[in-house]
Amino acid sequence: MNTLYRLLVPVAFFALAACSSGSDGPRVQDPLPPAPQGNASVQILHASPDAPPVNISVSSTDINNVDFKVGTGILTLPNNTYMITVDGILPDGTPTVIGPVNLTFEADTRYSILAIGDVANIEPLVLSQPDTAVPAGATRLRVAHAAPLAPEVDVYLTAPGADLTAEAPVGTFAFGGDLGPVDVTAGDYQLRVTVAGDPTAVAYDAGTITLADGANLLISAVENTTTGAAPISLIVQDGQGSFELLDVNTPADVRVVHASPDAPNVDVIANDDFANPLVSDLAFPDFTGFLSVPAASYNIKVVDAPTQTVTVIDVDLALEAGISYDVLAVDTLANIAAFLAIDDRRSIATESKVRIIHASPAAGPVDIYVTAPGTDINTVEPTLVNIPFPANTGFLSLNPGDYEVTVTPTGTKTAAIGPAAITIEGGGVYTAIARDAAGGGAPLNLILMDDFVAP
Repeated sequence: MNTLYRLLVPVAFFALAACSSGSDGPRVQDPLPPAPQGNASVQILHASPDAPPVNISVSSTDINNVDFKVGTGILTLPNNTYMITVDGILPDGTPTVIGPVNLTFEADTRYSILAIGDVANIEPLVLSQPDTAVPAGATRLRVAHAAPLAPEVDVYLTAPGADLTAEAPVGTFAFGGDLGPVDVTAGDYQLRVTVAGDPTAVAYDAGTITLADGANLLISAVENTTTGAAPISLIVQDGQGSFELLDVNTPADVRVVHASPDAPNVDVIANDDFANPLVSDLAFPDFTGFLSVPAASYNIKVVDAPTQTVTVIDVDLALEAGISYDVLAVDTLANIAAFLAIDDRRSIATESKVRIIHASPAAGPVDIYVTAPGTDINTVEPTLVNIPFPANTGFLSLNPGDYEVTVTPTGTKTAAIGPAAITIEGGGVYTAIARDAAGGGAPLNLILMDDFVAP
């Protein structure tokens, strides 16, 4: 009911009542019925490549700890105006990075809200479309370009194996743009992205994908922050949640660390190919760079480098596309074993990511202190308590700055390592591995990797 009408109705009522006291007098018209109510459908995607995880508030609905490349399922909301707020999760708080902004959601409409851009330029991209049924035998597609570093591109959706030079792109768009929605016949397709105007410059190839009958999909191109040469991957939201489509050629990345203090130099052999070692003549306490290998299951053998006749580690590893692995040879030679740690190489502009891998057999379980310079550890509690050997602490989110790292036997304040001074920067990724001295035992030390040794 509009405001003017609400004001005039009571005035008219009282005026008419004053003119007539009889039952046959004029009657006041009944108020207009309220506007019909309906529901809107809303889905959200975190597509900012260097932003931290976020908390999302849609009025009274909270969605917490949403990380990069994670999209929600459909939220069903009565048509209304809602206040949207996105808060970044930082080591010392949760400042608002988007909003609060008021958005009006109309009935029978599907809205997609994407947080796009790098963290310094983060902004919402709001897409809307009629929320109607998908025709039988069809799939509904909408595609968004949410990768800020990727150029303008052409998108091709073709029969598998089709020659792109003989095909027309579905459309051309740049960062912040979108294509669709469009209904296509359900079935098998090949989705490829090329540099705009050049069908031979394939930047991304999803391979053969199956578009399901009745599916209603938002496909967003986001920056590739994992492995491989493709500049993007695709995040698919199907109404239930989200999943990632990697380029078909995405490898696994492997880094090898020699952390066994009394073991000789070693070769690392994949699938018994002794003539072509994956790693050759690796000495303690050295490590390799990341090596890209096809995603597959491998038999890995670690052998003495001089003769390749003594196998000290024999293990089967299943390596997945888009995952980075650290493979450490740990413990003394008599008990040597492989230790696998999953890496996370994504840079987050608002924090420093620091982890410690406990690879010192002489130390036993340890407490780890990460403190301000000059702090007496007798006056503070450990940052990490009772870390066993071997173990990976996972990445801690810290404010950029200067720190001291001290490692003690669990329950004591006696330093086995440190205090070691470190300086960490926003966006940095840092790994420190606690190790024995050459030959074993004290003095303990650290193997520093990632941005600790970056030029």
